[in-house]
Amino acid sequence: MTTQKPTPDTPENRRKDGRPPDGGVLDTMKRPLRDLRVSVTDRCNFRCQYCMPKEVFGRDYEFLKRGEILTFEEITRLARIFAAGGVKKIRLTGGEPTLRRDLPTLIEMLKGIEGIEDLTLTTNGSLLADMAGDLKAAGLDRVTVSLDSLNDAVFRKMNDVEFPVQRVLDGIQAAAEAGLTPIKVNMVVKKGVNDGDVLEMARQFRGTGHIVRFIEYMDVGNSNGWRTDDVVAAKAIVAAIGAEFALEPLDRQYDGEVANRWGYKDGAGEIGVIASVTRPFCGDCTRARLSADGHLYTCLFAVVGHDLRKLVRGDKSDEEIAEFLDALWSRRNDRYSELRTSQTKGDDGKVEMSYIGG
Repeated sequence: MTTQKPTPDTPENRRKDGRPPDGGVLDTMKRPLRDLRVSVTDRCNFRCQYCMPKEVFGRDYEFLKRGEILTFEEITRLARIFAAGGVKKIRLTGGEPTLRRDLPTLIEMLKGIEGIEDLTLTTNGSLLADMAGDLKAAGLDRVTVSLDSLNDAVFRKMNDVEFPVQRVLDGIQAAAEAGLTPIKVNMVVKKGVNDGDVLEMARQFRGTGHIVRFIEYMDVGNSNGWRTDDVVAAKAIVAAIGAEFALEPLDRQYDGEVANRWGYKDGAGEIGVIASVTRPFCGDCTRARLSADGHLYTCLFAVVGHDLRKLVRGDKSDEEIAEFLDALWSRRNDRYSELRTSQTKGDDGKVEMSYIGG
């Protein structure tokens, strides 16, 4: 499903109340809120080193208790308020979202919200072969699958639970057959670990209609041991693929799109590169993230979350919650990736990616 490009936020298109033409408010950098990422669980069945390493998320790690997690009704209520404020796209994340019991029921509830044009899911694909049909029937538009290598030994090492790559490929196939397309395949590239598999990934999905997005290894959270030496620059990734298949840059499909798009010149599809480290895109970031326990984060690299669960479980009306969100977004000044220098070095309070879904 192609996301409809919003009305340009120009002076002539501004509403009489000064708000953006598609609703909501602008932050301090004139960025609207258009994308909401909702974590439905903090649990995952993988232990990827760059996200949930076993050394931190071991057997004794205390995940959220059931009563701490937002109910489907609470998620839907908040999503409806966000949609009234201009959000057009909702992405369900985790942890691993397919571990949340009765997930299709939540999708059915969210699908009926007026104003939501794109309802998507990011998954590690481990349960997708069994669930794809039910997710589509419930109203899910499409999926993004995380897959860091096609080499089974490398993939098992990266997920650190001995999960075979073929089962993820089976899930991608099932999603395609169910119509959850276009499918995006996300590959986090880490130097010395899986950077040698970039070309194989491009070859695998070239001509299939699926879009591989190569992601620079980022310093999300505190537990992944991130170093700049581990980053493979997007420029190098494009060069490696372009040496075998001629590429040409493609225009962005919508404001706030995070991936730089490259098309195969012979028409065999496209790839994307997400270069948060070497080419930050804070300037038009339109995303907010809601954790499984109802805390809102206005940046992937945030330190502080804002407790919406307290509001929905209290006596606050929808209008009062909307006013809180407007005030919060209007003060937003996040631009971590653009400042990723000595100014951010040593930050150790950033929220973990597994908690807010990346």
